[in-house]
Amino acid sequence: VQLQASGGGLVQAGGSLRLSCAASGARTFNSYAMGWFRQGPGKEREFVAAINWNGGSTFYSDSVKGRFTISRDNTKNTVYLQMNSLKPEDTAVYYCAADSYGVLDKRSAGDRDEYDYWGQGTLVTVSS
Repeated sequence: VQLQASGGGLVQAGGSLRLSCAASGARTFNSYAMGWFRQGPGKEREFVAAINWNGGSTFYSDSVKGRFTISRDNTKNTVYLQMNSLKPEDTAVYYCAADSYGVLDKRSAGDRDEYDYWGQGTLVTVSS
């Protein structure tokens, strides 16, 4: 499975961006759970959001809950991350990841080891 993240860029604080992650090479994209992680300067990679195979369950880190929304379109093999009310501390490289099991729970959604495939990342810079 190849994952291609896009949509990053430079935005002012309070602004919005929508990230996309397109999957290819998957036997059936709609069987994978998908997640977004980010890695800020000098920081470890951290969980942002995740969605189960059918979109029925979503999970968010406390730092983005209420501001970010994860969604997926299985007809386009794509997962999205809508980011609103962006803050300078959201500055990071954002990575999408795929979990072949397809079903995550609150614990596993945030565990990097749960994910089998990773994209290359897209840079989001939020200026103050």
